[in-house]
Amino acid sequence: MAFFVIFTLPKLINMKTKITTAIVLVAVFLYSCGGSKSVATATTVETVKKVELTPALAEGKGLYENNCAKCHRLYDPAEYTAEKWTGILKWMQPKAKITDEQRTTIYNYLVMNK
Repeated sequence: MAFFVIFTLPKLINMKTKITTAIVLVAVFLYSCGGSKSVATATTVETVKKVELTPALAEGKGLYENNCAKCHRLYDPAEYTAEKWTGILKWMQPKAKITDEQRTTIYNYLVMNK
């Protein structure tokens, strides 16, 4: 009905105004037909993997935060694969001055928190 009213208005209203009004009405109609998105958001939040920090993983987290953040930002563990983390940690180990055991502890933390 709205389209009928819009396109049968007197010729005093120009075509640009008619088209703009039609687009606005269609947008309002489509928006009002949309469902609630809060349910999808709640589902997404629930599916996030949460790993309980064991004492060993907590130690790895502490080593990661205290040694790596001295020189650069901390990267999200999910940014790299386990294989990439292996190479990165071997490359950064001398710069961070950490032992092989500390490197392994950091690696375990990073891989378990993807």
